[in-house]
Amino acid sequence: MTPSARSVVPPFHVMEVLRAAAVRQRSHGDMILLCVGQPSTPAPRPVLDAVHEAVDAEQLGYTEGNGIPALRETIARHYEATYSVTIDPDEVVVSSGSSGGFSTLLLTAFDAGDRIVMARPGYPAYRNTLHALGLDVVEIQCGERTRFQPTVGQLEELVASDGPVAGLIIASPANPTGTIIDPDELAALADWCRQHNVLLISDEIYHGISYGRPTHTAWEFSRDAVVLGSLSKFWSMTGWRVGWNLLPEHLRRPFDVLQTNLSICAPAVSQHGAVAAFSPEATAQLQRHVERYAVNRQVLLDRLPALGITSFAPPDGAFYAYCDISHLTSDSVAWCADLLEATGVALAPGIDFDPVDGGRFVRLSFCGDTAALHEGLDRIQAYV
Repeated sequence: MTPSARSVVPPFHVMEVLRAAAVRQRSHGDMILLCVGQPSTPAPRPVLDAVHEAVDAEQLGYTEGNGIPALRETIARHYEATYSVTIDPDEVVVSSGSSGGFSTLLLTAFDAGDRIVMARPGYPAYRNTLHALGLDVVEIQCGERTRFQPTVGQLEELVASDGPVAGLIIASPANPTGTIIDPDELAALADWCRQHNVLLISDEIYHGISYGRPTHTAWEFSRDAVVLGSLSKFWSMTGWRVGWNLLPEHLRRPFDVLQTNLSICAPAVSQHGAVAAFSPEATAQLQRHVERYAVNRQVLLDRLPALGITSFAPPDGAFYAYCDISHLTSDSVAWCADLLEATGVALAPGIDFDPVDGGRFVRLSFCGDTAALHEGLDRIQAYV
């Protein structure tokens, strides 16, 4: 037997970098990870306390497929408090991370061969999951002119030249660029999708991490859209695998049925801990993380020009800088491998996010310790 054709997707190159970095750490003990897309901090203390309590007091068996009521109610209150959007808890479906929700959504909303639009550069797992599920990926090249985000004008040109599409994936703040879609542009994208019977999928997992530019949820502008949320980034709970999905009514039941067949439910212990993640005590702790990210962001803005890196996406949110290193290489995979071997500093090659032009880009993550960031930049500067 041979593997299925659907399993033949490109590797997630940053995971290959992490494996090589682990080897470097064992041999040299000097690894600095500037490639990871996860916070370097543990879950907030109230979450850990809630988990201890749940382990002692709860059976922790299967939960309701769409999530425990307390968590869905807490998420609904979060949208009211944060975005002034009123949501019924039944409109929230908890999933095993946003990644599990994304796969289930694609199976729920689309048939094989449907055409789904995403930005390039963009998160590679979108592209690879779409391919694996038999969907046709349509990429829009997005650069500095549109702040690395798709626009209504680009969608109009695409449909006029290539025909209709079934879905549009957006991310704000985006991975790898950190750019945020302005509210008027988000409203325009939502309106265009509604007019053209296109399902808007809004990935909002980096909400809570921004630097002076506000974030808006797509449900401020359209209840026909799907919103993906997660506790992984702002809440510093990547390995806990808790995400959520705001779904229009016609998708809610089929999504729930599929999810219970595919994964039954999100991890029970994580769901109980997640309720406490929205507490005022946890939020205060998490805001201190964002303050550190802001310091690190300024370090990059101050120091990248000394490396000859003057062209990069404006990191409005998340904790990434997507940097043009075409003055150094046209093969970011080889360059990142050489940098790691020579210095112990790990960066993510841009080819992960842009299979066409990513050879001249790298993604630098600044979610770690400020001193380690300075040390990493010192090493990169000496190498360059």
